[in-house]
Amino acid sequence: MMPLGLRAAAVSLFLLALLLAAWHLATLPAGGRQAVSDEYAKLVGAAAATGQRSAMPGPLEVGAKLLEHLRDPFYDRGPNDKGIGVQLAYSLGRVLSGFALAAATAIPLGFLIGMSPLAYRALDPFVQVLRPISPLAWMPLALYALKDSHASAVFVIFVCSMWPMLINTAFGVASVRREWIQVARTLELRPPALALRVVLPAAAPTIFTGMRISIGIAWLVIVAAEMLVGGTGIGYFVWNEWNNLSIANILVGIFAIGMVGMGLDQAIGRIARLVSYAE
Repeated sequence: MMPLGLRAAAVSLFLLALLLAAWHLATLPAGGRQAVSDEYAKLVGAAAATGQRSAMPGPLEVGAKLLEHLRDPFYDRGPNDKGIGVQLAYSLGRVLSGFALAAATAIPLGFLIGMSPLAYRALDPFVQVLRPISPLAWMPLALYALKDSHASAVFVIFVCSMWPMLINTAFGVASVRREWIQVARTLELRPPALALRVVLPAAAPTIFTGMRISIGIAWLVIVAAEMLVGGTGIGYFVWNEWNNLSIANILVGIFAIGMVGMGLDQAIGRIARLVSYAE
């Protein structure tokens, strides 16, 4: 029997083929969709000749546009004319900067909340009030305070990335078996050693789950943030192509967003597995 991985890949390719075929048929000229046979095409020749093509580009047109972008993804011909690779690099830089700042803040704070009932009771009201606020609601305030669109976008990524990591870290730390902590205290491990040698390995899977959620949210939010502030980034690229009425370029941008988002998630997942094996 074919291995599960190969069967899954075959099903995925089959579904992709169906999707592309449906997309291609949906974007054919009206007459082309109706002419299902030579005889019928003769009967509807006039309608077929006058059938207009859908405004939505088909997969072949989008594929050709994608290849065009891939031939020179890093060109820079001015503020409003940069390659898709340059735009993705700007977006990735903002996401990784904000994500790193959020991790440096949320993980230690999550340890404190998870290990201290007092810290949990004191900080939980702040978390519950701030967490539901849309990250984009902070953008006007960030622009006013920081006076820089790049720094404001990084701040918004910091805000949206922090909560999943904070909550998952606190939950993972609080869920560590009490017996392990009691044994470590019996061995007179100091709090820093206890956190690093006992609590962190036990809570690592939950922490990495929070990181995967955070990176996904961060990549989603940066697209919307760049549409608001403009300048550079994949979000700005998509919005600018909408202003140019280039639907094919918009679809290329959407495809690039999805692929990079999947890559970021897979990278965090791979690191999580390596950490688990090392333990």
